[in-house]
Amino acid sequence: MAASSASGVPHPYWPRDLLIPTYVANDRSMSEILVFLFSVSGLFLLVTWLITGRRGAAGRLGTWRRLALCWFAVCGFIHCAIEGWFSLYYDIIPGDQSLLSQLWKEYSKGDSRYVIADNFTVCMETVTALLWGPFSFWAVFAFLTNKPYRYVLQLIISLGQLYGVVLYFFTEHRDGYTHSELGHPIYFWFYFVFMNVLWFFIPLVLIVDAWRQMSTAQTHTDNTKSKRK
Repeated sequence: MAASSASGVPHPYWPRDLLIPTYVANDRSMSEILVFLFSVSGLFLLVTWLITGRRGAAGRLGTWRRLALCWFAVCGFIHCAIEGWFSLYYDIIPGDQSLLSQLWKEYSKGDSRYVIADNFTVCMETVTALLWGPFSFWAVFAFLTNKPYRYVLQLIISLGQLYGVVLYFFTEHRDGYTHSELGHPIYFWFYFVFMNVLWFFIPLVLIVDAWRQMSTAQTHTDNTKSKRK
């Protein structure tokens, strides 16, 4: 149910007295927006899965590694396109009716910080779009071409993502979860929690993986040096 802000403009966001004078309601349904998001993400996943199934410079990649590269490809799309859009147009999103602006207005039902251009979200999403987006595509390339720095990239990206999502949740926790309808099955649990907690658990797994791979490589280097002495 929409509520009126102090300016008299009705909006669906929390807290209910939020001031959004330029807000214009979406003319696309929630299902249209979500179908777009998950269809394009699925396309990136499928194409990456097919490409990584071919024998390349690194030989044939295993299932786990292919899934990791699919993750980086989807991250590249979301960070560069979706979050990149927010970092560029955060100040006009409330009144804009382009598809990506409507996507952000829909998501903001789970976290209204995005529709009021909260300083933290603008800074975090700008860094994410400028760094972790291009780096994610770079990581896919690095693994497909067997670059020696591929696990360094994996570690850097995953650490950045993990740090960002921890700050994202922690800042909202300190605000008392006032920017969403606490407990709502779609807006709170699906939009705010589920769609973000992925960037906690998956990067955590990838950090451990990179740590092990780099530790193994360093151990091999150390042993080789010892044998030469």
